[in-house]
Amino acid sequence: MRFFEQDGKLVAKEQNETLLLEAWGTNSLRVRSTKNALFSGGNGALDGSAGRGEVHIGEEGASIANGTLRCEVSARGFLQFFRGDTPLLKEYSRDWRGANEHSPSMKFAAREYKPVSGNDYEIFLRFEAGEEKLFGMGQYQQPNFDLKGCILELAQRNSQVSIPFCLSSKGYGFLWNNPGIGTAVFGANYTEWHGKLSEEIDYWITAGDTPKEILEHYTEVTGRAPEFPENALGLWQCKLRYRTQEEVLSVAREYHRRGIPLDVIVIDFFHWVRQGDWSFDPLYFPDPAAMTKELKEMGTRCMVSIWPTVDRKSVNFPPMFDEGLFVRTERGSMQCFDFQGDTVIYDALNPAARDYLWGKAKQNYYDKGIDMFWLDEAEPEYSAYDHEHYRHFTGPALKVGNLYPKEHAKAFYEGMKKAGQTDIVNLLRSAWAGSQKYAAVVWSGDIRSNFATLRDQFAAGLNIGIAGIPWWTTDTGGFFGEVTSPDFRELLVRWFEFSVFCPVLRMHGDRGPHDIPPLSELDYGGGFSPTGRPNELWSYGEEVYSILKKYLDLRLSLRGYLKEVMKEASEKGYPVMRTMFFEFPEDEKCWECKEQYMFGPRYLVAPVLWQGMTERKVYLPHGRWRDLHSGEVCGGGKTVTVAAPLEIIPVFEKL
Repeated sequence: MRFFEQDGKLVAKEQNETLLLEAWGTNSLRVRSTKNALFSGGNGALDGSAGRGEVHIGEEGASIANGTLRCEVSARGFLQFFRGDTPLLKEYSRDWRGANEHSPSMKFAAREYKPVSGNDYEIFLRFEAGEEKLFGMGQYQQPNFDLKGCILELAQRNSQVSIPFCLSSKGYGFLWNNPGIGTAVFGANYTEWHGKLSEEIDYWITAGDTPKEILEHYTEVTGRAPEFPENALGLWQCKLRYRTQEEVLSVAREYHRRGIPLDVIVIDFFHWVRQGDWSFDPLYFPDPAAMTKELKEMGTRCMVSIWPTVDRKSVNFPPMFDEGLFVRTERGSMQCFDFQGDTVIYDALNPAARDYLWGKAKQNYYDKGIDMFWLDEAEPEYSAYDHEHYRHFTGPALKVGNLYPKEHAKAFYEGMKKAGQTDIVNLLRSAWAGSQKYAAVVWSGDIRSNFATLRDQFAAGLNIGIAGIPWWTTDTGGFFGEVTSPDFRELLVRWFEFSVFCPVLRMHGDRGPHDIPPLSELDYGGGFSPTGRPNELWSYGEEVYSILKKYLDLRLSLRGYLKEVMKEASEKGYPVMRTMFFEFPEDEKCWECKEQYMFGPRYLVAPVLWQGMTERKVYLPHGRWRDLHSGEVCGGGKTVTVAAPLEIIPVFEKL
């Protein structure tokens, strides 16, 4: 290869390939490779700009260093990364570029480009498999906490959130800086990053002595969450669905009568006439301004559900169609989603579409006192996840589709900020790298009500925090649940105990059986869609209510502590739910811990994730720990067995 230095950047060329290595952030490098004449431009998920690295060019290759991270490029274009003298990552190659100890006859390249058309390629990037544990990558519905050995689709789906950043136990973090659809394979023989359609390979790597350092570096360049509003740290009350203004107020009044603080109440979908109207059905919500005024007098904020879907019969369809504000289909008729209507989806990657949607939301909700938005369907959800069938304002979904939830969050965050609001927090069902800076709480989607799914949420919540999203929640009790099931109350209690020690405490679910008649015989409007059974704290009998109320009181007693933890998320990028190794990286057993975590730096939480369990083992790292329930203090560096009857979630305070 031919090597050049350009303003502290390392450039390498060989035939039609150009490599560009740049210092970007603290102890971090950005690497790009293309077979086009020029790089495409743009920074992807990265904020800021390139700095100056320390570049050396010699006869046997070249290197670039930024702080403790160094990349060496061989004369044949083979890349290896080091933290000081410690090897971190090296490319996997079984062709002429590879290291001498491997056979070149397989012609297996570390960087592979398969032409598609024009300037676009199907791309592959491969690294040697190391002895390591891998965490992060967003949210996947699986119990695997350590992702080594997993194959992960890089695509957004309902309950799947693709954020292509992983943290390695070897001391590095890696961001696949590509918003296209693809796959990450963390195999035993090699690691492979695959993009189905792209102009170039683009990734960012950082080095750190601890997981905290790595997360600080990562969020330094992708953004950090703003300050979490104190008036949303308590209980969020929701169900599928409160159908009328009076239903909403009656629930809030009952909380107020019982003396239970209610921070947020949520109005779910089909409170509108048609999807895409982005307004209340006046028959069932005759005076939203009066509703929000009364709620605020009780200390309760109101959130409404916003879908990105637009019915062809919506009042907003004609002007949006004329302006080209929808996701396009590559073949056949323009339809994206067919749930209770023939709908298309607004294109969040189009700035004009974002402005249009926020304008309607401001006029019909925000100006009436609604100051929180539930951005549901934010992947967006398609009737079929046939990504090659859709095209956005900035390109095919295969190439840019994973950006959708981030741009959708941006539309509302920037609109609310421009309106002068400071306590911004919105709820989304998906995210991408950097979504955290747009005040996005991610929830884990429409999931089953069972203990297996609860265990999936444990892994999901911790890994999405490693991927940079500190604000996360679930449907407490799961979304699809039958309240008449004999096991549901046990599940709800165990889930609520877990939710109390999540960043956001939120009651929600579709509580069957669905034997409540609709308010209207019409096939549209705010009265036709069904509603589930009641889902308030008192809805499941006195025994359950007493436990839920006890844990809500505990949550409220921790407000001051939660503010401190949220401040760390805002200032340093730390997750609220933290893996054990995040707080105790020097303790090898903490890298092996399953089914326990740290809630901020002080509280060790060991949720009960198995039906019928009444005791469990908990590993206590070195130090002194106080049992939050019994008050007993014991030393760490050992595993203890603790009682966990239905009313107890084991929690230990670090002294």
